[in-house]
Amino acid sequence: MDTVAVTGGNGEIGSAVLAELAERGYRTVNLSRRERRERIADQYLQTDLLDPGEVYGSLAKANPDAVAHFGTIPRPDRTPGHVTFRSNAETPYHVLEAAEALEIETVVLASSLSAMGAGFEDSVGVEYLPVDEDHPLTPSNPYGLGKQVSEVVAEGFGRREGAPTTISSLRFPLVVGDDELRTVFAEADRSPEAVREAGFFEKARKTLFAYLHLDDAARLAIRALDADFSGHEVFFGSAPDTTIDAPSDELADCYDAEVRGSFVGHERLLDATKAEETLGWSPDRSWRE
Repeated sequence: MDTVAVTGGNGEIGSAVLAELAERGYRTVNLSRRERRERIADQYLQTDLLDPGEVYGSLAKANPDAVAHFGTIPRPDRTPGHVTFRSNAETPYHVLEAAEALEIETVVLASSLSAMGAGFEDSVGVEYLPVDEDHPLTPSNPYGLGKQVSEVVAEGFGRREGAPTTISSLRFPLVVGDDELRTVFAEADRSPEAVREAGFFEKARKTLFAYLHLDDAARLAIRALDADFSGHEVFFGSAPDTTIDAPSDELADCYDAEVRGSFVGHERLLDATKAEETLGWSPDRSWRE
């Protein structure tokens, strides 16, 4: 793998992936809809990812060995529902279809914890803890539905002859950079009482008290780009601990869920074992450090 195309390289995670790739010596191409906002990529191709012709043309010009698709709308509260859904559900199809036609072997897609019905829902249904990739998917909002459809599309391409050999869907929770890690978590009172008083506890509960540092998210994407399995696989990424300063077994009591095993200390409620075992990835960053 010499050249990697990153869609949405203007965005937070996309630009972090570009930086990580550049540091490792890869040639990179940024495919984004708006004017260039980064100076990392070796090449920039302004591309409407909702236009299949533009996606094919840009990938043909970039001639990459792999594609990391991060060019979707990152949250549902800034655009109409149909716009959010279309971005999350349709652009992965265009990327995978073009990759198939151009014989690109590896595609990584940005999915989300929201695909399981968490994050932006009025409530979150959890059947068992820790939550892993086999947990039922019950999204109802346009963002989560779009991410679920993206994974279904990727699974379908994974069954096709001639499609990319390796397709990964990465389910990210809340992704934070250094500033947010410091000000929102490390320097704040993260006790359940303080978080409730600030009005953030229910939001944290609906995201399973999960988060991931931006650097760890980028490294997860790189590991998926380097993977050599066949077909489509889904991977959770999560920091090793939770966003609340309370024992995880107490946080587990916030859900009407079967608890499989026991939690130690502030151990995460999302199970990222599959990413660790299949991709050789592990998170490094914690707000507690």
